[in-house]
Amino acid sequence: MMNPNLHQQPVALDRNDHRGLKLDLPIKDLSFTARLNGLFVPVTEFSDVCREYPIVFVRTGADAQGTPEFAPIAMLGMTQNDNLYLGADQRWRADYVPVMLRTYPFCIGRLDDQKFAICLDMAWPGVGKDKGLPLFTPEGEATELTSSAIQQLEKLEADIQRTRAVCATLHKLGALKSMRFDATTAAGRKHSVDGFFSVDVDVMQNLPDNTVGELHRNGLLGMVQLHWASMNGMRRLVQWQTERLEAAAAAPAASTAAH
Repeated sequence: MMNPNLHQQPVALDRNDHRGLKLDLPIKDLSFTARLNGLFVPVTEFSDVCREYPIVFVRTGADAQGTPEFAPIAMLGMTQNDNLYLGADQRWRADYVPVMLRTYPFCIGRLDDQKFAICLDMAWPGVGKDKGLPLFTPEGEATELTSSAIQQLEKLEADIQRTRAVCATLHKLGALKSMRFDATTAAGRKHSVDGFFSVDVDVMQNLPDNTVGELHRNGLLGMVQLHWASMNGMRRLVQWQTERLEAAAAAPAASTAAH
């Protein structure tokens, strides 16, 4: 799964075209994530993500029958193209880094409903021929780096399919409801965020007992609980947003005073 604010120039990995390429890893400069205000997370990652990120759902389109499709994301910012988890020092402001970012600059490119390709974001400055870890041996065989990335992304693809099934179930139950988050800081500044969906508590509490039992057995109820718990993280985003706005407002004033 690709994110246009992250994977800007994805190209299918090719042992012939990319035999001489190297990746300057580990990634030290995360400035390329500055416009990333949300990141897809599979349901298998909820238990780790929920501790440090709000998990919400967004509509991603519709299937061949016109049924709406949804996906869960870790919310990284409160405004478009603004990543609050990227600090002023270009360091990540959370201990846990979601898998979609951990596997970068590799990503999954879907060819059709059944096939996908392992891709590389050629726009990342760490892709080159002069320094770093090689993608392929001189004979064209995948190195340990590339083999490991392929394994991780193949697992991620399986997790994506499971996540799609979970979201389809929630939509079928009528449990995904459009949500608006409003908050007021101690200084009186108001913040509002909309355009996303959450799992409706009332809908889940009024499901028939046999449905609840089935959802419990397949693990979906536990995932919903983790989603609800993660929403406490919205307060942290509000605080970070306030700090960023205050810093931006103070910068011109300081510049004026200096002159």
